[in-house]
Amino acid sequence: MAKDKATQADLDAIERQLGRTPRDVHAIAYRCPCGKPAVVETPPRLSDGTPFPTFYYATCPKLTGAISTLETTGMMAEMEARLSTDADLAEKYQAAHQEYLAARGALGMDVPEVEGITAGGMPHRVKCLHSLVAHSLGAGPGVNPFGDEALAALPKWWEGEPCA
Repeated sequence: MAKDKATQADLDAIERQLGRTPRDVHAIAYRCPCGKPAVVETPPRLSDGTPFPTFYYATCPKLTGAISTLETTGMMAEMEARLSTDADLAEKYQAAHQEYLAARGALGMDVPEVEGITAGGMPHRVKCLHSLVAHSLGAGPGVNPFGDEALAALPKWWEGEPCA
């Protein structure tokens, strides 16, 4: 998917979304239909030296609120249970993990502390729908099966007021 370099207006919107200054935004990975940033790419090492494995990070408060509500439904436990019984699904989830590593690795930063670590529990667990949905939005449909499922279950969070 095409990524946008963050403009100052984007960084200002993200600051309003997060309620704090955004750290080390590499690119806008996904924009809400309202045009505001919703998912950013963050390098695996922040400028202060902190390792940061979460490459795709959801910033839109309406999106993250909708995902938080979805997490209360038991969806993560049901998804994780399917990993042990559906070999095809487990293979696709493993492939999503590898794609995440490759996308982050394309930044050319060697960060041993996060080597092999992605987000959301990949590739063996499902522990954060925020990370999985952010991955699906940032990487595009068909990459992360659980992110795609969670995304399909969300309401149209972008309707009404803009995200920032």
